Amino acid sequence: MEIKTIGVAGTLESSDIQVMVMPNTDGIEIDLNSEVIKAYGDQIKKVITDTLNNFGINDAKVKATDKGALDCVIAARTLAAAQRATETTDKPELEVLQ
Repeated sequence: MEIKTIGVAGTLESSDIQVMVMPNTDGIEIDLNSEVIKAYGDQIKKVITDTLNNFGINDAKVKATDKGALDCVIAARTLAAAQRATETTDKPELEVLQ
């Protein structure tokens, strides 16, 4: 799937995550800012990567600011940002979240 623009989803509120998905040509690169990065950084990056791969995106630059979001929230925000970035919000693919 081709990224056409920058997609953003989420907020900077407690228990949420803001995810920004941008074009990239060199795989998936994640810039993560989180207060719990030492304990959960690898898991957060895995959820983001898995969600993008399940959606068909193999090349993306992701900037994520985590405020203690659960995995299901991370996946949902990542999918929403990816759909906005690929301009496919009119065709939701919610099975990606399973």
